[in-house]
Amino acid sequence: MINDQATATVQLDRPLRATGEVVARCHLSLPVVMKVPPLLDDGTPFPTLYWLTCPLALRRIGRLESVGGVKQMERLLESDEALAAAFARRHESYAAERDALVPADALLRPEGGVAGLRRGVKCLHAHYGDFAAGGDNPVGALVAPWVEPLDCALPCVVGDGADVARNPAWREPK
Repeated sequence: MINDQATATVQLDRPLRATGEVVARCHLSLPVVMKVPPLLDDGTPFPTLYWLTCPLALRRIGRLESVGGVKQMERLLESDEALAAAFARRHESYAAERDALVPADALLRPEGGVAGLRRGVKCLHAHYGDFAAGGDNPVGALVAPWVEPLDCALPCVVGDGADVARNPAWREPK
């Protein structure tokens, strides 16, 4: 049986800061996106509701960001009013969705929309994660063709229960 928390920890190569719920899986049933609570286990406000865990998606988006993908998306938003309006609506709806999960008596609250922003792009990983989780994120939708398909022949993580590890045979599909 897949232990989603242990699998995501291995996928990200670091401990999780809160228990999340998998909201998107790949064809091999491994986590792609986890829904993270707005307050982490230590009480820290966390603005990112949908966290991308898939190593293949992370790798592909990292390459896109390294060649100016964030700036390209920001230029596109500046030049397309309809896209910019849809993007602003998603920041607002994302914030509302996340903020509805914050207890009324919380002293600290996360701020902003996707990736903690009120406007702008900042992180293609966050926008694609939101889109992959089912969010109406126009930037995530534009990033998707650069990332998908997530069609690994072998799982990135192997094992079961708490005994999971990176699969040394895993390779990025061509």
